[in-house]
Amino acid sequence: MERIVYDRMAELDTRHWWYRARRDVLASLIERRIAPPAGGRILEVGCGTGHNLPMLSGFGTVDAVELDPVAREKATQRLGKPVMDARLPELAGIETGAYDLVASLDVVEHVEDDVAALTALARCLKPGGRLLVTVPAFPFLWSAHDVTNHHHRRYTRATLQAAIDGAGLRTEFMGWFNSLLFPLAVADRMWGKVTGREGSDDALPPAPLNALFETVFGLERYALGALPLPPGVSLAAVISA
Repeated sequence: MERIVYDRMAELDTRHWWYRARRDVLASLIERRIAPPAGGRILEVGCGTGHNLPMLSGFGTVDAVELDPVAREKATQRLGKPVMDARLPELAGIETGAYDLVASLDVVEHVEDDVAALTALARCLKPGGRLLVTVPAFPFLWSAHDVTNHHHRRYTRATLQAAIDGAGLRTEFMGWFNSLLFPLAVADRMWGKVTGREGSDDALPPAPLNALFETVFGLERYALGALPLPPGVSLAAVISA
């Protein structure tokens, strides 16, 4: 990702509706569909500034990996111990067969060979462990946001499943999320294409709108993994070896 993406993440990850609601939604999915054992070991690969680490720490002992040195320093401060430096798909130096949960949240789309990335992530799992992956959905939503973030692709259910199958892994759950705001996201992306004024989608809205979006997106914590949600901006998958 470009430097400005990490800088904005560090600035906004405790305030922006998307980060705040997404943490609640994914925490509920982990509780509902994964339920790591008490005191289990958790690894987040591609943790960015570490904004998910406090949430993940509620489920066990967390280790983390991040390539960007500035983001890694911020994540280290949040985690209270060194965050590791390892690139997907090699994950050199990362312990294999060690983790009850491996989370890679909006990361696989950054890796050219997503099958190799999923294979490497799964190697870190203990027997019976689970891999949680989230990715951006729908190629027609491709925008300046994807370019700035150095995405290689956006996914459909079929293309994510193909990557999982290619890695020899098993899908236990797959579903869209950020669904309630999907119509607004589509309208915004299409308007940007028509007008040629595509933005990077990460500006902080005015406080009332930020609170409204957080509330609406956050409602999905009651449904994701329990009820099928309609098409959304993102896809989540719980995967086993």
